[in-house]
Amino acid sequence: MSVSGNLATEHRLMWIRRQLDDAGQVRIADAATRLTVSEMTIRRDLQELEAQGVARRVRGGAVAVGPMAFEDRHKSRARAKARIASKLIELVPSSGAIGIDASSTLLRLTTAIDSGRDLTVLTNGWETFRSLEGKAGVSALLSGGQLDPRTGSLVGPLACRAASSLLLSRMFISAAAVDPEFGPSETCLEEAEVKRAMAAVSGEVVLAVDSTKLGARSIATSVAWEHIGLLVTELDPDDSRLDAYRGLAEIR
Repeated sequence: MSVSGNLATEHRLMWIRRQLDDAGQVRIADAATRLTVSEMTIRRDLQELEAQGVARRVRGGAVAVGPMAFEDRHKSRARAKARIASKLIELVPSSGAIGIDASSTLLRLTTAIDSGRDLTVLTNGWETFRSLEGKAGVSALLSGGQLDPRTGSLVGPLACRAASSLLLSRMFISAAAVDPEFGPSETCLEEAEVKRAMAAVSGEVVLAVDSTKLGARSIATSVAWEHIGLLVTELDPDDSRLDAYRGLAEIR
């Protein structure tokens, strides 16, 4: 969407709300460029949206308040998620046990898995589980727990217990936001707890996010950088937007 000229405040707020709905976050610098206004103007707009309870301001921008519905997340950034899935598919073994979280980004990966050779996949995502059912050589396991109707994921003590019941060779996770200092974070504590439980029993953790998540923070810290071996985005690995993450994990 191309926006030019000095828009009235209400029109700017509507544009920012759409960005929050589509991507879950907005960056001040990007919004100022697209709306051809100063960054100070965008900061005031974000302050207003925070007062309305629509957004929560973070360093460099704002994130949407509360988790987005799974269907909305699945539609968002489809091309970027498809590119990420094409990079991830080569990391999926034909046998053994792996974990895949309930994110819409990694649902793209599960749909790309054609078959396996005695491959076990543990997930806390209902849609992820459904996409793996019936694939030759693949045993899909759905964790127990309480279904969060907002995200379509299973969370809570039972989900965490199931998440730690298998020793996984590799765990694939996404995130609501990724900060160079604090690592990935989620919109709710329960989601972050399940991901930490899965990561704790995994030989390697692969973090897969589209570039709009970079440089932002959400509410609940997820898996620490020390446990993440690989960061995968839709960007070229040499892209300058990834500079802050070099040395924290291998980048693809």
